[in-house]
Amino acid sequence: MSRRIDYDWELPPALQQRLGASSYGAQRILQEEDHLMVILHEPPAGTGSERKPAVFLRKPDGAWLHKGNNPGDRALQKLLESYRASLSTFEIQHESAQDSGALFQILGPLIPLARAASNLQATLQAAREAVPEDALVTDMRDRAVEIARGIELLLADTRMSLDYRLAHAAEQQAQAAMEVSRAQHKLNTIAALTFPLMAIGAAFGMNLHSGMESLPGWVYWAIFGAGLFMGVLLRGWVKAPGPASQPAADAFAASKLGPVRKK
Repeated sequence: MSRRIDYDWELPPALQQRLGASSYGAQRILQEEDHLMVILHEPPAGTGSERKPAVFLRKPDGAWLHKGNNPGDRALQKLLESYRASLSTFEIQHESAQDSGALFQILGPLIPLARAASNLQATLQAAREAVPEDALVTDMRDRAVEIARGIELLLADTRMSLDYRLAHAAEQQAQAAMEVSRAQHKLNTIAALTFPLMAIGAAFGMNLHSGMESLPGWVYWAIFGAGLFMGVLLRGWVKAPGPASQPAADAFAASKLGPVRKK
């Protein structure tokens, strides 16, 4: 287990005791004996499983320190700018996304960034309430509100775009399946109409003597009409629904929609 880094600054014993031994933990503030420690996180990269702390300390005289004796004013501003830069990067990627795969690649790292930005805003708001007279904290809190709001809107827009593309693709697949079904139905209808005629024509087209070669011409047309009539009957039989179609459809609808209440 890795240990928490102890920076080169003097902390009150009460504040030191509130820190864990392994890490600085979640984004939050710690206030003891007029010392205010603000624990923030840098913008997460990738899945956001690894959190890099950015620790600030406000001394009783109002001076800000960052990870030791480094000046904290510019470091805090730079941290906020890194969140804003991440937001701009994802906005550009969102505008150039052409398919669902590109949107999904944006959505993955955008979720931990939105969570971190929301916690950043809440932590700076708590710091603002702890030291309301500090103008730097007020300014950084306002910037964090804008950044967190922008990331939240971008996250919602990305999810909406992804849902729309998935729904549109599903609608196109359903339309294509419907067109295939219609074409198959037309072919079945044509086959039902022509099958008796083809069967009769094949029977009479055999090179065998049937005794009907000397019959008058109207017999041919009578046979042709009978074959066509049989085709119409066969077509009606093909198009007629089976006796179990409607009960099966009602059972399927009941399973999806639930029982229908009678008024």
